[in-house]
Amino acid sequence: MLQETKLCEEFSAKYYGICALGGMVSAGATHVAITPLDVLKVNMQVNPVKYNSISTSFTTLLREDGVSAFRRGWTGKFFGYGVQGACRFGLYEYFKKLYSNILKDQNKTTIFFFSSASAEVIANVALCPFEAIKVRVQAQPQFAKGLADGFPKLYASEGLHGLYKGLIPLWGRNLPFSMIMFSTFEHSVDFLYRKAIQRKKEDCSITQQLGVTCLAGYAAGSVGSIISNPADNIVASLNNKKAGSLKLVVKKIGLRNLFTRSLPIRIMLVGPVVTLQWLFYDTIKVLSGLPTSGHICSEVEDTGDKIQVNT
Repeated sequence: MLQETKLCEEFSAKYYGICALGGMVSAGATHVAITPLDVLKVNMQVNPVKYNSISTSFTTLLREDGVSAFRRGWTGKFFGYGVQGACRFGLYEYFKKLYSNILKDQNKTTIFFFSSASAEVIANVALCPFEAIKVRVQAQPQFAKGLADGFPKLYASEGLHGLYKGLIPLWGRNLPFSMIMFSTFEHSVDFLYRKAIQRKKEDCSITQQLGVTCLAGYAAGSVGSIISNPADNIVASLNNKKAGSLKLVVKKIGLRNLFTRSLPIRIMLVGPVVTLQWLFYDTIKVLSGLPTSGHICSEVEDTGDKIQVNT
């Protein structure tokens, strides 16, 4: 307990560095693992007539392009989401500490929302070029094989605009996702310890703590995927050049389809992926001598529904 308090109070560069490293490894590894499902999702989004269900999409891709089709875009996912994960998790920890000191006597959810949003804005600037290449490679196999040939080809034909034209929809997808995901995770951890386990976190074993991390992570990923699904469809359509503007994309897809298209496979993707990300992230933190996530540090008192910082 003494070690946990000391680490929480210091919030050193090493602390944030470990958090960033944990986020990078956990996000990069998990996104590579689900590349085949992501290939299905992207093709269902950009060509819903041909790929109208998970089963038919799988058989069509396998028949036309072989097993190699399900590896498309893995480099973009590994490097892109690795960089995003480093920024998302590392900067979230930093901003949570910062806003806890600045926004005194504020509702806990407000702190979580501001912290995750601030981190995600930066994380998506880093992710956007990788996402643009990934979608092209997955939906247009003739475009490029991966990052090495995809980056120069897209930059030569469309410049920086081509790499970043999906940034606003990406923010539209990932900002609400991240805000809901982190807030749901934090509140789920709090609920599980107070209502389900009814024990203080420090009185639980590491295995029990990581179990709480997994349950809270699954809840966070599932809720976040539903909230952000419309923007995910827009990102896929823009990067695949199905329409030239947000207005045209929304008109082409239709309001109802924005919320429902590819939602089942996205829940299948995001729920387990976010669960594994939190598990890997907290495992790396534990192995580095840090506490698991979802705690309130010693200098921050939990006073009902408020976060109050002692000075």
